[in-house]
Amino acid sequence: MTLKSDCRHFPGDRPCTFNKLDGTMCDNCSHYSTFKQRILIIKLDATGDVLRTTSLLPAIREKYPDAHISWITRKNASGIFANNPDVNRVIAFEDTDSVLTALAESFDILYHPDASKASGRLAAAVKAGEKYGFGVNQEGIIFPFTENAVEWYEMGAFDSKKKANKKSYQQIIHEICHLEFKGGRIQIHLSGKEKEFAASFRKQHNLDRYKRIIGFNTGAGDRWELKQWRFDGYVELLAELSKIKDLGILLYGGPEEAERNNKLATLFPNVTDTGAHNSLREFFALVELADVFVSGDTLALHAATALQKKIVCLFGPTSYNEIYDYGLIKKLYPDMECLVCYKMRCDFVPNCMDLISTKDILSSLKNTDPIFRGI
Repeated sequence: MTLKSDCRHFPGDRPCTFNKLDGTMCDNCSHYSTFKQRILIIKLDATGDVLRTTSLLPAIREKYPDAHISWITRKNASGIFANNPDVNRVIAFEDTDSVLTALAESFDILYHPDASKASGRLAAAVKAGEKYGFGVNQEGIIFPFTENAVEWYEMGAFDSKKKANKKSYQQIIHEICHLEFKGGRIQIHLSGKEKEFAASFRKQHNLDRYKRIIGFNTGAGDRWELKQWRFDGYVELLAELSKIKDLGILLYGGPEEAERNNKLATLFPNVTDTGAHNSLREFFALVELADVFVSGDTLALHAATALQKKIVCLFGPTSYNEIYDYGLIKKLYPDMECLVCYKMRCDFVPNCMDLISTKDILSSLKNTDPIFRGI
């Protein structure tokens, strides 16, 4: 057979780039090259967790530089992998045909670091020589493929173990996957078009007049109400920061934060709302505009970390220890024994996030950049 279907350039359902360019056939092609390993990563939820799980990619590429890497995720998270040279194929979990194709294939290695039944069923069905992470057994119960996954498995079952944990999420998932964690970064690769989008926004709002720009992601989505800081706190904070002449202030969020950000922008005309209906990639491009970022433990935190911003992060019900700081993140959390409760509702008044003061945030900002020291 003339066709060399194992070539890394063969798309499977159409001619390759080189055949299109000059009619080159496989039997006389100098570009023929095969992958040494075939690796599948499964991580579906949530978008922020999918983003921070990309920190596995540097370690995988170091260990398997010639591997073909596929990643199965939710459709709403697939944009994370745009322009990423380390992921050869992204499969949307909702795309039945593509998932069935993956199930018909054989992989050398499967990484599934999530103790989730939804993706665990898929991980159990995948054909792979080595499996790391979690699957679902014949009784429909999540189980760890190897001993390295037991610690995370038990953290999901026992609140006391979750609360006592001192390891970062990055370290944990590397251990689950039998990979060495060397500080591999969360991955966002902005395209030229996306950078142009941000530059256009910068020009439209005359942001070049500022020496520094601070960004605030004011919410935490609709699932984790207790991750977001109080509205009156932002009013107090913006009133103080508005006194700094050379500081630009941007508000970030999605549809859930639209009303909140609109109110803040109305109260402070010097503040710019970046909009609540940007695409995921547009949101990433706009985060790039900020020099310093303030956020709760949410997608925006991981995006700002990937883009190597100086960050002040506010923690309450979720684990501050699980956030690897990369030398970028100042963590703020109150002195309460009930932290890391992972509750979606709380009877305490004030609750943990309410106890973080404007003064606390201003103090942290003063340690991130000299422009804040005059407040």
